[in-house]
Amino acid sequence: MDIALAGAAVRFGSFQAVHPTDLAIEAGAFFSILGPSGCGKTTILRLLSGFLDPSEGEVRIGGRPMAGIGPSERPTALIFQNLALFPLMSVWENVAFGLEMRGWARRRRRDRAFELLEMVALGGQGDKLPSELSGGQRQRVAIARALAVEPAVLLLDEPLSALDLKLRQHMRAELKQLQVATGITFVYITHDQGEALTMSDRVAVMNRGRIVQVGSADDIYDRPASAFVATFVGEMNRLPGRIEQAGGATARIATAGGSFLAQNPSGLGLGEEAVLFLRPERIHLLGPGETAANSLGGRLARRDMEGAFSTLIVETPAGALTVQRVNAGAGSLPEGLLRLGFSEAAGVILPEGETADDAA
Repeated sequence: MDIALAGAAVRFGSFQAVHPTDLAIEAGAFFSILGPSGCGKTTILRLLSGFLDPSEGEVRIGGRPMAGIGPSERPTALIFQNLALFPLMSVWENVAFGLEMRGWARRRRRDRAFELLEMVALGGQGDKLPSELSGGQRQRVAIARALAVEPAVLLLDEPLSALDLKLRQHMRAELKQLQVATGITFVYITHDQGEALTMSDRVAVMNRGRIVQVGSADDIYDRPASAFVATFVGEMNRLPGRIEQAGGATARIATAGGSFLAQNPSGLGLGEEAVLFLRPERIHLLGPGETAANSLGGRLARRDMEGAFSTLIVETPAGALTVQRVNAGAGSLPEGLLRLGFSEAAGVILPEGETADDAA
């Protein structure tokens, strides 16, 4: 089912948790809401689930207004951050709990529970207790329990946050595969940009109770709409300066490290103060005689080996820049002065504004 927020807002006394918000989520999409702690993303999830009513505006699911419709009557299921499994119930009984509340006979709900456990790769685990399973297995039990009531929309509140890194990465792939297989609309709340970018069809970035950008993972990463999005999603170099030439989709910005040509999506004009944002992996080391649309010199201050990649910290007239490159070994780096280059498409010039560091 599709979801729509129309001017939906939430206030707790004088505190505005969510400002009036318009949002459309297509049926069958994997949609993530990404933002720092306290930005209002879980409040939006509570609006969708029915545990919270909007102070103003409207929530619609499948075109139907949700005013006055409680959590148990909505076509949604919610997976909590702590999973909330019943420790003294067997795995299959946990999965079938919602069906028991709907009056299903024991044999019928047991059969359905075991079907769902097969779907989430837990066949043969139904008679165990949750405490006998691993963290990833318990996560799949919670998913199976949510699917048992056949929701049209599955709401997930940071469900992977308690898992270790490798298990989180494994579960990302499993969740996406499950979403595609079931065709259910997933709304996924997270502060982890890797989760949002990896799994989502579309991502909404939130800050201080407002959705500040909605787009595909590529849009959010490659075409940030503000300084906050640019610095919250992924690593970013920042070069402050002033626009010295503008025209069309690009502009030239004068910085302490030189004058650089880059994308100008905000249409900044001559003389305006701005910031050039540049991803570390979009900066290249230039070889002898090699040229680029933009270039500057610097000296290597540090190399951090991160397995398949190396992160270089290069001191330049513009300050320390972070450069990420495929790890070809420490001996592959030139000594002395380095020449760095990047294309005009690699950088984006945006107005000065709040960054993710400011919002922390």
